[in-house]
Amino acid sequence: MVTIQADEISNIIHERIEQYNREIKILNTSTVLQVGDGIAHIYGLDDVMMGELLEFEEGMIGIALNLESNNVGVVLMGDGLMIQEGSSVKVTGRIAQIPISEASLGHVINALAKPIDGRGEISASESRLIESPTSGIILGRLVYEPLQTGLIAIDSMIPIGRGQ
Repeated sequence: MVTIQADEISNIIHERIEQYNREIKILNTSTVLQVGDGIAHIYGLDDVMMGELLEFEEGMIGIALNLESNNVGVVLMGDGLMIQEGSSVKVTGRIAQIPISEASLGHVINALAKPIDGRGEISASESRLIESPTSGIILGRLVYEPLQTGLIAIDSMIPIGRGQ
């Protein structure tokens, strides 16, 4: 018969306690109140940021744009036919961004900056927020050359410069 010593049990318990990883992950989740015309109204998201990406349980991504006191208006980045009232939504903690690099030139991307042209992923070292201020007019290049639309009424009433 095998006898177990109290010291062995104590050592095993101490090792298990030291190896225990008490990582707490807090998820900010909520439910869909209403869906229609590419917009979902979500109830219960208190800590959501303007322009933040939200993930629906169906795998759809949305961008929080209308922050009200009792609900959040989310623009759906897709058809949204699978999303129904009562679906759960979780906050990702990321603001919508687009990668910036020379590798992104010539790529066709969707609204979430994912390439859809079949030329592979875009490798970029830095990114820029989608909702960011533009450069001032002073920094832009001056317009020297007129642009003709071919419609006499528009060309005579509205002067358009190439590059505007």
